[in-house]
Amino acid sequence: MAKELPLRSEIDDQYKWRLEDIYATDEDWEKDFEKAREMLGKLDDYRGRLVSSSDNLYQGIELIMEIEEILTRLYAYSHMRSDEDTSNQKYQALNRRAQALATEIASAVSFMVPEILTLSREKVEEYLEENEGLKLYSHFLDNILREKEHYLSEEEEKILAMASDISRGPGNIFSMLNNADLVFPTITDEDGQEVRVTHGRYIDFLMSKDRRVRKDAFTALYSKYREFINTFAATLNTNVKAHIFYARARNYNSALEAALSSDNIPVSVYTNLVDTVKENLDAMHKYVALRKEVLELDELHMYDLYVPLIQDLDVKIPYFEAKETILEGLKPLGEEYIGLLEDGFNNGWIDVYENKGKRSGAYSSSCYGVHPYVLMNYTDSLDNMFTLAHEMGHALHTHYSNENQPYVYADYKIFLAEVASTLNEILLLHHLLENTDDVLKKKYLINHYLEQFRGTVFRQTMFAEFEKIIHEAAEAGQPLTAEFLNETYHRLNVEYYGPDIIIDEEIDLEWARIPHFYYNFYVYKYATGFSAATALANRILEEGKPAVESYLEFLKSGDSDYPLNILKRAGVDMSSPEPISTAIATFKDFLKRFEDLL
Repeated sequence: MAKELPLRSEIDDQYKWRLEDIYATDEDWEKDFEKAREMLGKLDDYRGRLVSSSDNLYQGIELIMEIEEILTRLYAYSHMRSDEDTSNQKYQALNRRAQALATEIASAVSFMVPEILTLSREKVEEYLEENEGLKLYSHFLDNILREKEHYLSEEEEKILAMASDISRGPGNIFSMLNNADLVFPTITDEDGQEVRVTHGRYIDFLMSKDRRVRKDAFTALYSKYREFINTFAATLNTNVKAHIFYARARNYNSALEAALSSDNIPVSVYTNLVDTVKENLDAMHKYVALRKEVLELDELHMYDLYVPLIQDLDVKIPYFEAKETILEGLKPLGEEYIGLLEDGFNNGWIDVYENKGKRSGAYSSSCYGVHPYVLMNYTDSLDNMFTLAHEMGHALHTHYSNENQPYVYADYKIFLAEVASTLNEILLLHHLLENTDDVLKKKYLINHYLEQFRGTVFRQTMFAEFEKIIHEAAEAGQPLTAEFLNETYHRLNVEYYGPDIIIDEEIDLEWARIPHFYYNFYVYKYATGFSAATALANRILEEGKPAVESYLEFLKSGDSDYPLNILKRAGVDMSSPEPISTAIATFKDFLKRFEDLL
């Protein structure tokens, strides 16, 4: 009989997050929902008069921030409740109501930006001098004025806000199809047991020593995507069209430029990443060739990419051990950081194990005024320990930001988000390597690092290039059919992985299962974040306390300045290709260390 996932109710409470810290009951959620709806009526006092005085401007922005702060709580609670079990209709409905309210609020506050844009910079300076409270919003106002040419009239802004619920449709449909509706086949595992393939188990199967298990899991997973491939293509096509619609409506040159604009990131940062990585694909090809050699395979296939090269070391890391190891590994960040990490581990921040219907993958989520949360689907593997360290990096970044910034600046830009998470992984790896003389373990850990780099820099850059290609194709009028998407994805795999691997036809379908393609040019930030984190981790390990202090200041900065400026103050210039080149040089160094240990 197939081994099925436990029900949510069968998971011990100590391994569940405590969403009651946001709302003790669903009734409290309803009260806040009604409160936010009522507060929308007060906006009429400011519509058309928002910028008539510095007092009006200050009070109007304060009211809008208060409404939006309530919305973040409503949304956080409802989406995380829904993610606990995506088949739970009650919380799906709650989440849809929160999304609908977000659209209603966006529509109701759509007058704010156009009215602020009627002000000259001189007038804004005058208002800031007049009103002490308004000074808090100085960067907020500057951020609006810098995009003046991309904002529309109040009526047009209102229409765009109303359309946002529709534009989220493709992502919602993908999520439901991928997480709730797709049931993958069962396979026979290493022990001869019939086990169902799930999102959470898939990578574990690909790490199996038994090549038959790897191939069976790979074939089983993609057989299900092949059944629905035209639906996935139509969904992704519609999502890309939504990105293009907003970019054109706001007078950007491209969807890419529009997506990067919110972080104030020039397109050159994106193209620098793709170009620099592609100039160094020889390192990736060398790693793939080494993998084929070490595994002693006549043919290396895509399902052979995750199995550890050091197969004699079976590393199983239970959750309690992972927590202790992470606490030790992150000690260079100081006592305060470690204390907060312990608090997160022990006080309902984390939803640990997979259950039937639970959203796949891992993430950190939060709302202002409540501790952050982490969703895991923990299995006892080294990868999962690193994932836990990664997500707690996000969580601690959020905690520091929330504690040190007002609501308006608490939500740091996504461009910065992957820095704190990846830095945790790098420090953990350093700790593990420093604390073993076991050559086998060293080889295993270096292999893990090489895999992390392959996945975070090379693979995410390939994803980034795929996103760029499909958006440019759609902008030129090319329909994104399943055939076009498959061919494009196949070609990139050939280019990135090189001549020493068979690019199996199943991998052509991989784009269909990547949720990040619905996040609007998100994935490149993994690669830039990894590069920035490498530089910062090196400084912390070399310089100690002064570097830690400047790093904690980075964590506390939130969104109080533009991302490139915040990183520059921490000592990393991402407007240059240098951090990418340095990260790849580190990869090459680890590759050589691995070869020397063989």
